Amino acid sequence: MKSCNDDGGTPKSTTIPTVGTAKISNPIKFGRFVDDEEDAVLVNISRKKVEGNAKTKKKPTHIYFEPAGPREKIYYDPSKTKCAVVTCGGLCPGLNDVIRAIVMAAHHEYRVPSVLGIQYGLAGFVPEQGYDVIELTPDFVSRIHEFGGTVLGSSRGPQDPEVIVDALERMNVSILFMIGGDGTMRAASKVVEEIEKRGLSISVVGLPKTIDNDINYVSPSFGFDTSVETAAMAIRGAHVEATGAPWGVGLVKVMGRDAGFIAAQSALSCQEVNFCLVPEDPFDIDGENGLLAALDARMKRRGNAVIVVAEGAGQDMLEESGKKDASGNVKLSDIAALLKREIVAHFKAQNIDISLKYIDPSYIIRSVPANANDRIYCSFLGIHAVHAGMSGRTGLVISRWNGRYVHIPMDLVTKGKKRINTCSNYWRAVLESTGQPVSMKNT
Repeated sequence: MKSCNDDGGTPKSTTIPTVGTAKISNPIKFGRFVDDEEDAVLVNISRKKVEGNAKTKKKPTHIYFEPAGPREKIYYDPSKTKCAVVTCGGLCPGLNDVIRAIVMAAHHEYRVPSVLGIQYGLAGFVPEQGYDVIELTPDFVSRIHEFGGTVLGSSRGPQDPEVIVDALERMNVSILFMIGGDGTMRAASKVVEEIEKRGLSISVVGLPKTIDNDINYVSPSFGFDTSVETAAMAIRGAHVEATGAPWGVGLVKVMGRDAGFIAAQSALSCQEVNFCLVPEDPFDIDGENGLLAALDARMKRRGNAVIVVAEGAGQDMLEESGKKDASGNVKLSDIAALLKREIVAHFKAQNIDISLKYIDPSYIIRSVPANANDRIYCSFLGIHAVHAGMSGRTGLVISRWNGRYVHIPMDLVTKGKKRINTCSNYWRAVLESTGQPVSMKNT
């Protein structure tokens, strides 16, 4: 088995910039303050990376991520600090939990007098859009975590960073919390550049959000646990349908544009999936080694099958739509429609009338409230974001890495996307769980 690296490689620098020297004593009266040196988190923790390569006598180069948490000294005077929160891109379980955690930490731990909610993503900064700003108080956010979606609304599409910084100046905002995916983090980087160009003391802190769990150096993204749990319910339904009829096939399509983590993780959680199709592992439909041949063998052996497919799988077999969404993402063609048509035709040619049930829970899994694990995770992310912002740090993303909460430079997060390593033990576990062939390519 070949060796693969799915952590995005070892970064050359993990330094987090600041807007100025922190000189004000932190008002928090409980717990302990983070020590940047003692609490630093190793990026790589394998023995080879920590101890070096004994065969080549190569000494290790230790790269650390800066730890998240409260500092003894902060940059902003809490009594004069105004924060703003914006949610961008598609929906995801836990958005309201993160918003609530930011507001509660800012008000109760730092006594910040004002936290503003920017409505409908970055469009909320554009005066011509006419969206009102929401004053986020503890009373306002007290129960929003019980609901899915985002109380602020969201939108896609790029906005001029100059317009955004103009708005921040007009509102006298000191810290901006941007919640979104890799596209949002790229926009955040441009906002940081514009702030630096103007010589302003405004911190920008990113909180990584994606239903697909494909953001670099974010393990995992918030809401992923909830999405898997919800997708698993659909898969269990597909399994019941498949086993409840002769020649039954359950087909479930889940989100996963470039990465099939939801499909893979939900397949592992159910142990009832027979074929897991993801963008990282190309497959053929026809041919002696293709999907239909494997499915045919399964059906004649067991009489039923469950197939889980990520929306981005098999795009090489489909015509490109040529269309893009507001964020610039190419609109995917429907792999499930192709699979349905080909599967039914394959068995019909053998005079077999299969019972195929198709379930698409895509928008359900991203719009439900967060489960208990994600609520806890979101709370930590929001709290650590406030600590980072108050200390004057900027151009960073709050993440969990090697079991610890850390600060990741935005340029690392936006360098690429995390994808399933198909020669890893993780993917091997998926193959063992499903029993599908190691490869469904004819060549």
